[in-house]
Amino acid sequence: MISTLLQYQIVTKNLDRSLTTVATDPVVKRQSAYYLENIGNVKSIDDFLEDDQLFDYAMKAFGLEDMDYAKAFMRKVLEEGIDNDDSFANQLADDKYARFAETFNFARYGDATTAFDRTQQPVVDAYMRQTLEENEGASNQGVRLALYFSRNASEITSGLDILADKALAEVVYTALGLPDEFASADIDKQAAYIEDRIDIEGFQDPEKVEKFLTRFSAMYDLKNKPATATSPALQVITSSNSTISIGESVLASIQNLKLGGF
Repeated sequence: MISTLLQYQIVTKNLDRSLTTVATDPVVKRQSAYYLENIGNVKSIDDFLEDDQLFDYAMKAFGLEDMDYAKAFMRKVLEEGIDNDDSFANQLADDKYARFAETFNFARYGDATTAFDRTQQPVVDAYMRQTLEENEGASNQGVRLALYFSRNASEITSGLDILADKALAEVVYTALGLPDEFASADIDKQAAYIEDRIDIEGFQDPEKVEKFLTRFSAMYDLKNKPATATSPALQVITSSNSTISIGESVLASIQNLKLGGF
């Protein structure tokens, strides 16, 4: 049995190696090669939407794979772009749509869109990270949530940013020990409560983010039965006889965690 905190630490302390393991998976390697070889041939929104393999890959890279079937919805996102404050993507609570429209900015650049570097290797890198998080979640969903929060923490500027993202909100609710009923409260009151209990600016500091995730991991394991499956990253690392341990300072921090602080 492995704790959420330990599994998270194993992945993050060996992040390059964990991502390399993902990249060398035959299926992922084939999908990534197809994307890089063909994305430059896309000259329009129609081209993009008609190539399911390309489009689905890009959607997953942005954490939008659950919406890859909704092509009429995504067409509207892409057609209206992000230049106008009232565009469709900018009106959506989840800013992943706006980031998608910014990367694949057909509304602004037309047939030159995929010539920009941001539509190429950075999308592949994002796909690798998404796949890593998904793989870790198969053995422990808490680790997937912690990895996601760590990746996005620096972009959080308010309680509303947290509440607009289901995964970020789940991490914060869990870390603060909030009951499920809390999510049904007035959204502004939720945001105010969160901002009162958490130093939002602290999420710009990686050390403070890790301290917050230490609390989350401890609370997650209290709330959920620890996963017994072995994560992909752990399998690779332990096979090389690497030793990972939790230091006394980390154990002490878990014991001394206070509600709402980090």
